[in-house]
Amino acid sequence: MTLDLPKGRAPSIRDVARLAGVSHQTVSRVLNDHPSIRDSTKAKVLQVMDDLQYRPNRAARALSRGRSRTIGLLSAESAYGPASSIAAIQDAAQEAGYYVNTANLTSVDTESIEAALEHLMYQSVEGIVVIAPQVRVFDALEQLAIDVPFVTLQSTGRLDNSLSVDQMTGARRATRHLIDLGHRSIYHLAGPQDWIEAEARMRGFLDEMWEMDVPTMAPILGDWTADFGYRAGRELLRRRDFTAVFASNDQMALGFMHACREAGLELPRDMSIVGYDDIPEAAHFWPPLTTVRQDFAELGRRCIALLLSNLSGGVPMDRSDPIIPELIVRGSTAPPAF
Repeated sequence: MTLDLPKGRAPSIRDVARLAGVSHQTVSRVLNDHPSIRDSTKAKVLQVMDDLQYRPNRAARALSRGRSRTIGLLSAESAYGPASSIAAIQDAAQEAGYYVNTANLTSVDTESIEAALEHLMYQSVEGIVVIAPQVRVFDALEQLAIDVPFVTLQSTGRLDNSLSVDQMTGARRATRHLIDLGHRSIYHLAGPQDWIEAEARMRGFLDEMWEMDVPTMAPILGDWTADFGYRAGRELLRRRDFTAVFASNDQMALGFMHACREAGLELPRDMSIVGYDDIPEAAHFWPPLTTVRQDFAELGRRCIALLLSNLSGGVPMDRSDPIIPELIVRGSTAPPAF
């Protein structure tokens, strides 16, 4: 059995699959000792690996020990919320005696997600955490067979073992704060339409406005950036038919505040603004930003606890109590000046 490889390149899992006449997913399952693999297929794959001297060292060590003490983390975004979730998961995993191996997606198509999962499986991860804010990532996950327990941090209601912050409640609290101050003309700068969290925050805003019988203006779909908040602010302030804004994240709120200052408005006397996330800089905006804080440390702790409960095969963790965000009131909101 021979294989022509470019000089200096070691055999890959796809080389093993090609010579064994199986898929690369099957080779991955052999590496992870998956029970669904027939003995004859396993023997053939192991023989090809031996012939090619293909030895993924980390996987081999993990198989010999039976445990890798490694959790895979599939991430599709580097914005503040997902990045904070990653840091919290790493801290919680370390406290539980696990390492975290991260695969970052540069694209969220099915092929890229499959390749990232394959990379994690090479490391013999015992379980996987998926931080995927976009709906299309979950569309792809539903089409793939993941051979180890996994937990997702943004729940669409379509997959089991999911955890999330109650984004709708956070948005309702932000909106109710503005209404309680006396605002009745409120715009919402929403996040991208495909984002699960953006959709939940927009739904919370609309539900609170409806329940409080406040006329609703159509939300404006943004892209999370301060640049968008600034551009949207410049356009909206030409009409000035509102007294407050709820932005779906702090960066867009910052851009909107810039547009207000450029227009000669004083915050919060002439305009109130609420953000979301409570990024570390939010307390140092001028004025300091009223915003919604998420408990990422608790989210990371629950995520690892849920994954480890699945790995142990014990009593499933109770996920009935959602993580409720906290409204942080600072200096960017006040009653409207009529």
